[in-house]
Amino acid sequence: MKWPAERIARSSPKSFGMYEKALQYPSEKDLIHLELGRPVHDTPEHIKAAVVAALHEGKVHYSDIRGEPAFRAALAAKLAQFNGIETAADDIIVTNGLTHASYLAFMAALDPGDEVILLDPCYPQHLNKIELAGAVPVLAPLDRAANFAIREELIERHVSARTRMIVLVNPANPTGRVYTREELEALARVAVRHDLLVVSDEVYEQVIFDDRAHISIATLPGMAHRTISMFAFTKAYAMDGWRLGYLTASHEMIPAMLKIAMNDVTHVNTFIQYGGLAAVTGDPAIVAHMSADDAAKRDLIVGRLRQMRGVRCAEPEGTIYAFPNIEGTGLDSTTLAHRLLEEASVVVEDGAFYGSAGRGHLRVCFGSQTTERLEEAAERMTRFFAQLAP
Repeated sequence: MKWPAERIARSSPKSFGMYEKALQYPSEKDLIHLELGRPVHDTPEHIKAAVVAALHEGKVHYSDIRGEPAFRAALAAKLAQFNGIETAADDIIVTNGLTHASYLAFMAALDPGDEVILLDPCYPQHLNKIELAGAVPVLAPLDRAANFAIREELIERHVSARTRMIVLVNPANPTGRVYTREELEALARVAVRHDLLVVSDEVYEQVIFDDRAHISIATLPGMAHRTISMFAFTKAYAMDGWRLGYLTASHEMIPAMLKIAMNDVTHVNTFIQYGGLAAVTGDPAIVAHMSADDAAKRDLIVGRLRQMRGVRCAEPEGTIYAFPNIEGTGLDSTTLAHRLLEEASVVVEDGAFYGSAGRGHLRVCFGSQTTERLEEAAERMTRFFAQLAP
């Protein structure tokens, strides 16, 4: 009997990185988890209440395959007002998180042998789905010396006759960058010049600091018809366990992605969509409050990291991650991540998990713990780095 399918055997081994390693430790060991991008906040009460009300109102049956009409109408209004993306409700598909949205995009757009450019460091979950579609991920390094900036020439040199798509994550996981208009225009020029699709992961669109602006690449000239824009309620609304997201694209692209959705999930759970409706139409001050808490934690962890021996840390512009450079310790990032787990009981992610450009860095999630636990993690890390040989 043949098992598994060749597309599974050919894909990269799936790993959850240091989280998977930490699971091997006994439960009584007091680990502080800074490796997972899991918001520490609870889902706001008005969102929970909307789902309870929907259950009592009998919203428990099959939904529209695209998603509940009222929800999609609210999402279209949000996209116009917040993102500047003008779209119709019927050109939105509600998905099981952004992970599902990207799966629809890759499965609908890619043929075996197509090449897809990802910006390195990259979000590794996109890589595996590209492989499952039979396509080939190609990593294009960002400008590490300029805080992982997008450079047109660094992308251009990886374009080939087989290139079909560029994947953008903005704000960026793991680097914490919020790309400028000039950087996005550089990427857009490559896409237009070579007639490429862009799949834009914007899950951190509302987790942005210091009055920076989020720009959706679909709003740039020549990009609306070639961009699949993906969003989720995971981070801004602390709804990671809800698995609720959505995508929008040109009217011509929607049927192919719907065909994939119909055959893998039929549609998203009906009643949780009313939680999403409450979230997107609710008081924006609730999201602002959670983002302000994340900003305070960013300041705490960055300040402490900069005081640690051998560590340099750029200030994250968005997301819930710091991406400190640890090359000054003389140790590689893989060794350091494992030693922090074993010797300090602090779980951070190895920067190499995100691609070769991430080597020499650690990803530290400051949004996954309370302030008290984050301060304790900083204390443990300070002691750890202090005892390293100069």
